[in-house]
Amino acid sequence: MSMGKLIVLEGLDASGKGTQSRLLFEAVSAMGRDALLIRLPNYEDDSSALVKMYLAGQFGDKPGDVNAFAASCFYAVDRYASFKKYWQAPYDNGALLIADRYTTSNACHQMTKLPRPQWDAYLDWLFDFEYSKLGVPAPDAVIFLDMPVEVSQRLMQKRYQNDDGKKDVHERDLDYLFACRDAALYAAGKLGWHIVSCAEGDGPRSVEAIHADVLRIAAEVLHD
Repeated sequence: MSMGKLIVLEGLDASGKGTQSRLLFEAVSAMGRDALLIRLPNYEDDSSALVKMYLAGQFGDKPGDVNAFAASCFYAVDRYASFKKYWQAPYDNGALLIADRYTTSNACHQMTKLPRPQWDAYLDWLFDFEYSKLGVPAPDAVIFLDMPVEVSQRLMQKRYQNDDGKKDVHERDLDYLFACRDAALYAAGKLGWHIVSCAEGDGPRSVEAIHADVLRIAAEVLHD
C-alpha cells in the first residue's frame, strides 16, 4: 500500500480554515476517497497542554514572551503525539489527510519573532526538525487562505460578541497579526504554497467561492 497524501489548509485567525477543511473533507469523501480530517492543535488531547498554557498567557501575555523555537516545540510535540496516536496508520495505508493547520502555522506565527534575515534559517530548522527529526509527514500541498487582518478583525469581533477578553495572546495583538500575514505571504512565496484570496473589497468572499478554489487545487494534487 502506498503512502497517503497530506493537504494542509493554512491561514490566520478567522480565515475560515475550519469551514474549508470540513468542506474539502466532505467533497473528497463523497467522491469515494478514503480521507481523514485532522485539526491541530489537538485541544482534546493532553498533548496540547503546553500550547494551551502558551495561548492563555501563562508564559507571558505577549506572543514575543516565548521565543520562536520554544513555541514551535510546543506545537511540534502536539503534532507528533497526534500523528503517532491517531493518523499515522491511516496515512501509512494510503488515506488522504486534510489538516486544519500544521507545521506551516509556525512559519506564519513564530517566524515573526525573529529578524527577517533569519527567516530562511528558521524555516530550514523548522521543517528539518519536524519532517526529518520527528518524522511527521511533509505536506503534498499547502493552501493558504489569505484573509486581510482588517477583515478578520471584524469577523472575530462578531465571533466574540465584542468581548476582547475571549481572544488569546495572538488574537489580541494587532501588530503581531499584521506581521504574521507578512510572514505567511513570505513563506508562501518561498515554499510554493497555493494562495486563495478570502476577501472581496472590505468583506469576506463567499464560503462557496473559496471552496471552489480549494477544491480545484486539491483535485490537481490528487491527480498527480
